[in-house]
Amino acid sequence: MAARANNLITDMLTVAPDEKEPIAPERKGSIFVATQDVPEDEHREPSEEEKSTLRKVAGHVPPIAYILCVVEFAERASYYGCSQVFSNFIEFPLPDGGNGAGATPRGTQETPGALGQGLQTSSALTLLFTFLAYTVPIFGGWVADARLGRYKTICIGVLICGIAHIIMIFGALPSVLKAGHGLAPFIISLLILAFGAGMFKSNIAPTIIDQYPHQTAYISTTKSGERVIVDPEVTVQRIMLTFYGLINVGAFFGLATTYAEKDVGYWLAYLLPGILYFLCPLVLLFAYKRTVKKPPQGTVINDAFKVIGTAIRKNGFRKFGRKGYLDAAKPSTLAAAGNTSPVPWDDTFVEDVGRTLVACQVFLFFPVYNLNDGGIGNIQTSQGSAMITNGAPNDLLSNFNPLAIIVAIPILNYGIYPLLRRYRIHFGRISRITFGFLLAASSSAIGAILQWRVYKTSPCGYYATFCDGGDSVSRISIWWQVPLYTLGALSECFCNVTAYELAYARSPKNMKGLVFALFLFTTAISSAIAEAVTPALTDPYLIWPFVATAVIGVGLAVIFQVVYRKLDNDAFLNAPEDRTGLIGGANGSSNGDAESQEGNGTENEMNKQMSMASAGAEKEIKAE
Repeated sequence: MAARANNLITDMLTVAPDEKEPIAPERKGSIFVATQDVPEDEHREPSEEEKSTLRKVAGHVPPIAYILCVVEFAERASYYGCSQVFSNFIEFPLPDGGNGAGATPRGTQETPGALGQGLQTSSALTLLFTFLAYTVPIFGGWVADARLGRYKTICIGVLICGIAHIIMIFGALPSVLKAGHGLAPFIISLLILAFGAGMFKSNIAPTIIDQYPHQTAYISTTKSGERVIVDPEVTVQRIMLTFYGLINVGAFFGLATTYAEKDVGYWLAYLLPGILYFLCPLVLLFAYKRTVKKPPQGTVINDAFKVIGTAIRKNGFRKFGRKGYLDAAKPSTLAAAGNTSPVPWDDTFVEDVGRTLVACQVFLFFPVYNLNDGGIGNIQTSQGSAMITNGAPNDLLSNFNPLAIIVAIPILNYGIYPLLRRYRIHFGRISRITFGFLLAASSSAIGAILQWRVYKTSPCGYYATFCDGGDSVSRISIWWQVPLYTLGALSECFCNVTAYELAYARSPKNMKGLVFALFLFTTAISSAIAEAVTPALTDPYLIWPFVATAVIGVGLAVIFQVVYRKLDNDAFLNAPEDRTGLIGGANGSSNGDAESQEGNGTENEMNKQMSMASAGAEKEIKAE
């Protein structure tokens, strides 16, 4: 018990490296002794007055969380490295005078290609890929939460994606492409890759956040004597910003594949991310015994729907989704109304379902945002193909999206956000998302202006996309697309990162993978919308997709801020994570935090993980 208490104290005394550290204890044998006077009320939960006056800082993040971020980096590098060249691979034929692998003759304005299926087929297949990659996570999240556990599901997804990479590489060999047999293996590998990515994607982020052990805020004191609040929301924000930054370090790998397709061919463009991808199993093997793995808890989806159904029977559909609407399904409310029939949930579970419903309502605004962030289908890449490139690949500029994010994340994480907190400027969750929505709409507005100028300056006028001849392009440089990609990238730092935080914080313990998947599903909805309008993605109408999404995006941003602004001050986490909210636990069995190790989880193993985190915290303090 003494060692356990010492570990807990050490871990709680550590905050983020960019903040001034709280007072660190020194070890005297097996006893920690404070090196300075520590107030008697240290490490307690903050009062309401303290919440409004004290600065909030991030807590210590166990190193294993960042190691797992490397897995996400490798997986996203393979995903984006391949998918970024899909558009040209499908749309354009093998270039005349090329090497037969899809590369262009040097010194020309030709666009690399392989299958020659045209813009509509290219948009349809890439949108199908995106739709599946962001729909399958619903299945992956459910399987992880209810049956296999998140870690095991991640490993299965990694294996499936590995098979897809092998098929894709062999399907892009010059001999296959020249013979006209490249379409079938490509579609097969595309579908397998989408399924594997879906199994992986919904589970990696909640697994990373699971590594942080503290679910409630507490008071601490920095070495300078300043009293601060070590806040789980600030900590999760820091973790997710780092996570999203590494996603985009991986996405930036598309820079290598765009040059590979243009200079060498598609077999190399698919081989490079495949090589990097096989970092995933190695890191997962290394991290296995060091990771806090939450076991499957059994499905609570049926109980969640029963809670909603009970509330509807009591209240009708009037004010559905409003605060307190689900209170009618609380056992305490039912008992007060004379209903003595037992229900398999408690009041806390009803509150969790209510918080989850609100998060899902927030997610409903993201499909239009996604269309602003990246355009509908492949219209941005297609726009670039009608501009002068001077040897640069037409899909090169899309790499400015991850590059801008890579630059912005540390500035936000260690500069802007700590500065705002220091001066008590509250930039809440809803305000951040609204700001991101407006940035993305601005990106589409720039896209509309650029498309108009391309039409005005192209030798083929309003039919610029398929203007005959390698040099028959607009004299506008493709580098004018940089602001378009950069604004969209910055918007993701505010929208997607905050949505990840909400998905974790506002979902029950045994639904986190599924709720993450529901957020990811908004990208699938965006793809479905884009798929429906694909026939209209043709000259001379390519200005209007940009205009429509920009106008709608601004309108929805205003509505979103007005409707959900109160969530800026809502509690981040409803309660500690050591309960399911169901009577007897999910599926009638108790699965508390003592079983935090998947398969053979025991309290001793969980304590070992906590001790490792605390030891890391102690070393960090001493290093400072």
